Amino acid sequence: MHVHCLTNSISSPVSEAYVRGTDPELAALFGGHAGDPEAWRRRAERLERHRHDRADATRVAEALAAYNRRIGASGRALANIDRLAAGALAVVGGQQAGLFTGPVLVIYKALSIIHAARWAEEKTGRPVVPVFWIAGEDHDWQEANHAYIVSRETGLVRIAVEREEHPRTSVSRTKLGRERIEGAIRSLAASLPDSEFKPALLDRIEASAARAETLSDWFGALMADLFAEDGLILMDADDPAIRAVEAPMFRRMVAENDGLASAFASAEEKLKRLGYAVQAELQPGGANLFLFRDERFGGIGPGAPAGERVMLYRDGENFIDKRRTFALGRGELERLALEAPYLFSNNVLTRPLMQDYVLPVLATVLGQGEIAYWAQVGDAFRAFGMEMPIIVPRMSFTVTDGAIRKRMEMFGLTMDDVSERLEERKRAWLAAHDSLPVERLFAEAARRFDALYDPLIAELAAADSGLGPLGQKNKEKIREQIRWLEQKALESRNRRYEADIRRFDRIGDWLAPGGRQQERVLNMAAMWNAWGGGWLEALRAVPFHPLGGHYRIDL
Repeated sequence: MHVHCLTNSISSPVSEAYVRGTDPELAALFGGHAGDPEAWRRRAERLERHRHDRADATRVAEALAAYNRRIGASGRALANIDRLAAGALAVVGGQQAGLFTGPVLVIYKALSIIHAARWAEEKTGRPVVPVFWIAGEDHDWQEANHAYIVSRETGLVRIAVEREEHPRTSVSRTKLGRERIEGAIRSLAASLPDSEFKPALLDRIEASAARAETLSDWFGALMADLFAEDGLILMDADDPAIRAVEAPMFRRMVAENDGLASAFASAEEKLKRLGYAVQAELQPGGANLFLFRDERFGGIGPGAPAGERVMLYRDGENFIDKRRTFALGRGELERLALEAPYLFSNNVLTRPLMQDYVLPVLATVLGQGEIAYWAQVGDAFRAFGMEMPIIVPRMSFTVTDGAIRKRMEMFGLTMDDVSERLEERKRAWLAAHDSLPVERLFAEAARRFDALYDPLIAELAAADSGLGPLGQKNKEKIREQIRWLEQKALESRNRRYEADIRRFDRIGDWLAPGGRQQERVLNMAAMWNAWGGGWLEALRAVPFHPLGGHYRIDL
């Protein structure tokens, strides 16, 4: 294995300014910087001083232990929950549940959390545990229900698990049924190329599925299996036991909602003044909380199904849904938060506050987009007498093997070629190796045709103005025929070079699927099937850096 540290391309200006430390005014919107060892120690000391301001650690640990036992967590994970109950700090990161764990960046985020927790324990001299926050409260089913793998025959394959007609409710509240779960596994088995690692991989996926009724639980069970030796604690944000712990914070978010909204608006104004785009647009009048419809508050009516997750808005002293099918007074909503907290959930801006209330968050591991919207939360932390945890950029990886690199060498491709201009390089290679330069010949033919036809149309139009538009229409029909013949010539050429085109396409499928980063598309099943558990071990061996980094792993 070879590890190459690549230039860490940061697409978000906010994230880049945070990581590089180039903008002191922007830095003021965050907490301590991950690159400053003293910031970690200060944060740890503050958490210990303010432990009574958070949820009771014993209750949190009891809820986590029950959930982790249910999904088959390892003894190491349960031991870390005991450490959390005894006062350990936490490095936390999370993601929405995804089929077969979703895009492989989820695996990289979990590894970053684990590495950061070990590093922080060493640097601060305090016990620190890794916690993965499953955003099971999210309701975007189409974002969660699929995975991409690479088939030998057809290239990139999308596997999805559908659900019955259902209100727009959370992923954690969506029951799948055995038939859908088993159907997704059959599709995976049929699409994955045969390999020495495939049977064991499918066994692990099937074993985790046996514990699950929902996609969130399946995700949790598989993550618990993959990271059993690392002691990773899994937490479903939509777990009713966790919701019960969160009740006081939900009540406070309702009671102080106006101040919360002002804090978010203040941070948004600061970002815009500094010249940065806002990642999470504020909804006018939005309460930054969701409520699941329930008959107890009259929130069910025509076209308003039970269990639907709806955004709350402020309307004077009332809270309403967008369609105004219900109105709850502030006091009534506060009581509901304490009596039925499982009806509430956070949005992307209030989730950081809730995370910090539930857990002693020393640091949080975030992707680039997440860092950008956390810049909008700093004022809200301060408004609630809290402090933002240290933000650790997630580690990023691109993985190759000998076969992929051999194909790249065959065509003289660099990683930049693959990620930025693979189609262009493919066309250029075909043109250079074809005895019949199709593109050049047809471009020249079109140029000559225009040179001959345009003066003719001009003369006709001068003689009769009505002939000008007819001439242009006739010209376009001829050009269309030229393009048709060019396409047929290209198809003929492509058939002659079909094997080489497939090699180009497989390079793209593995390293830039759909023109996107490998880690944002491919599922871990594709990696494991190709390289076995050694793939994950190779990633574990990469040294941790608190400011993240992008690494190419050559297996």
